[in-house]
Amino acid sequence: MKSKITIALSGNPNSGKTTVFNAITGARQQIANYPGVTVEKKVGHVTHKGFGIEVVDLPGTYSLTAYSLEEIVARDFLINERPDLVVDIVDASNLDRNLYLAIQFKELGIPLIIALNMVDVAESRGIRVDHQQLSTLLGTPVVPMIARSNKGIQNLLDKVVEIGQEGQQWHPAVISYGTDIDQSLNEIEPIIEGSKIFDKKYPSRWRALKCLEGDSQITELLKRDPDLGREIDAICKKTFKHIMDTLEEEPEGIIADHRYGYITGITKKAVKRKIEIRLNLSDKIDKVLTNRIIGPLLMLAILYITYVFTFSASEAPVGWFEAFFDGVKNVTVSVIPPGYLQSLIVSGVIDGVGGVLGFVPLIMFMFFAIAILEDSGYMARVAYMLDRILRWFGLHGNSVMALIISGGISGGCAVPGVMAARTLRDPKERITTLLVVPFMNCGAKLPVYAVLIGAFFSEHKAQMMFYLTLLSWGFALFAAKVIRATVLKGPKTPFVMELPPYRMPTLRGLLIHTWERTWQYIKKAGTVILGFSIILWVMMTFPGPSENQIKSFEDQRKRLTQSFLASPDVMEWVKNEKELADLNGLYDLILQATRENKEISLADLDNRPFFPLVKAALFLQNIKFTKQEIDSAHLPAASRYISYKSDMTDIDIQKQQAALKGTLAGWLGQRLETLTRPLGFDYRTNIALVGGFAAKEIVISTLGTVYSLGDVNPDEAGSLSERLKNNPDWNPLLAFTLIIFTMLYVPCIVTVIMIRRESSWKWAGFSIGFNLMTAYLISLVISQAGAALGLGG
Repeated sequence: MKSKITIALSGNPNSGKTTVFNAITGARQQIANYPGVTVEKKVGHVTHKGFGIEVVDLPGTYSLTAYSLEEIVARDFLINERPDLVVDIVDASNLDRNLYLAIQFKELGIPLIIALNMVDVAESRGIRVDHQQLSTLLGTPVVPMIARSNKGIQNLLDKVVEIGQEGQQWHPAVISYGTDIDQSLNEIEPIIEGSKIFDKKYPSRWRALKCLEGDSQITELLKRDPDLGREIDAICKKTFKHIMDTLEEEPEGIIADHRYGYITGITKKAVKRKIEIRLNLSDKIDKVLTNRIIGPLLMLAILYITYVFTFSASEAPVGWFEAFFDGVKNVTVSVIPPGYLQSLIVSGVIDGVGGVLGFVPLIMFMFFAIAILEDSGYMARVAYMLDRILRWFGLHGNSVMALIISGGISGGCAVPGVMAARTLRDPKERITTLLVVPFMNCGAKLPVYAVLIGAFFSEHKAQMMFYLTLLSWGFALFAAKVIRATVLKGPKTPFVMELPPYRMPTLRGLLIHTWERTWQYIKKAGTVILGFSIILWVMMTFPGPSENQIKSFEDQRKRLTQSFLASPDVMEWVKNEKELADLNGLYDLILQATRENKEISLADLDNRPFFPLVKAALFLQNIKFTKQEIDSAHLPAASRYISYKSDMTDIDIQKQQAALKGTLAGWLGQRLETLTRPLGFDYRTNIALVGGFAAKEIVISTLGTVYSLGDVNPDEAGSLSERLKNNPDWNPLLAFTLIIFTMLYVPCIVTVIMIRRESSWKWAGFSIGFNLMTAYLISLVISQAGAALGLGG
């Protein structure tokens, strides 16, 4: 326990700092200059409750950035002398501006007491500051006072003795400055930590922040370690250019905006104004957008409009991409002869990776909409409104941004979401957040949703994405409530949500942010997903069916063909296998043109020998032609032909399934069917879900591969959505169950690694088990309840 306490008295000019200094020290003052400069240094002494207190009156400053001599002197004293406490005098009637310096003290990590001065002036202006709430939100003692009347001075000294005698440690506060700045800080901080030359008296994150602000005094210190200094300088320059390109403002301005946003989040909760004051533009907009009743309704409307825009704008480009990959597939089939190489390129690469890249337009438009919400400042308001809800479920308010970044508005990524949880100081709240961020709808899940929604809910695409967003939030919050009530019980900690000012996004900035995220998605498809698609193709191809199985299916096809040609209804019209092949070719030609709504000249087909028979077959299937356009004499043969085609398709499907079941992936998928059969998942879906552990996009690439392997005519395969829609084993209930299971089951491998880095292998393993169990139980309820209601037909 200390017998002498050194405190530094700080504050903005005109905050009453001199009055407080005189009230504390009286005549016991010494006046000199700081070493080497002409700035006046005042030191006073007082004894309180048996403790000697040395009071150093720092020059009045607005910040700790090294612009003025006063700021440099104040900062150097704090860094070099390391007083036991800083008492920051703030003007209660001008709290937003005065707290800017206090926030910088917290960034530096100095033990701090806020002396809330001039509370009488604030009250005369209709401003009432709840000092207890302010203390809770700042995590710092706050002592209200009226220094010129000597009120509160003794309470301040009591608090100084109470805190100073124990010797407080420096704990730099972690504040978010936006995705771009935070990412750069996360890169620079470990470089500084790992250096053996850089001076350790400066907190690493604070020095990293000063580098990004362009602080000349701190950047000069980088020259002590030239190699690492150049590496840090390169990151700072890259960040500067990126922020100038996207937001048209220097990083220092963005950092200041976020500090003021942090302060605004505090004063909104701790300050009540009885007299209406002049509002700035952001305040006026917030009175509507963050209103307790109107705000949430507008938030839901904006979210819904985001999905309407995304699906409407991307519908045509997605169709172009699908047509492009179909064309590539047709060219490949025509150039490369049937065999393993053709199968690898068509099924493993084009249907695998192409199925994921086909949704690049949708992903791009989603990222564009998210960039508008982020760059305008509205995303922070979403977090502010969700704070009250999250706290009820046991999460910290800072969890909001982690959840949003992970896909709270579909299209995020769980990896930066996990990293964003670093701002949570309470370990239980931080780990809870780490465990539930994988429930959000990250960009990797969007292709899965898009394919299944396109196949079975195509009339309600935007509505389905809106509902899935609400469901992901609901599941995440419910899971958090369960975790906080069981394995991670503990009290809630205070929260401040920063509200940066609104900005008009620049088109250049929106395009850059959109392209950056889309390019990451494309690179992932061209590397990770391509690699796993090839691996899964190998697993789904080898060792394959036995020769006896292949011969058995060929024998079935031959018997079926011979039986068809020998039928009395058919013999008159089709004489041999060559004529049967011509009939099949004409039938497929007209059927494909009809399905694609292509114009085909029927007059050119009248002379084809099997055209009347094809017309009759398509009439019987209600696909094309009317009763007046056909010759009834062909109906018996046409009916027999339809049955023949159906039986041949069944044999081909059985052959394809037998081939897949005879592979490594098929073996694994079948073993898992015991567990997944109650959910409605067969071995093919199981294979896709196993692949999805690497990356959720692989669910789609694997389904694309599974449902293209063995296609007799790739030209007829169509998009994956079409294949699933036309597959008798699939229905809307199964599709919805798979969507929910994909939403909830195990995080991707990269997210698991990040959870381990931010916590431990124990919690990474818990995340896998907990998410998988949650996904299974909820999907089981959906599947069984839907089947009981007759929705699975």
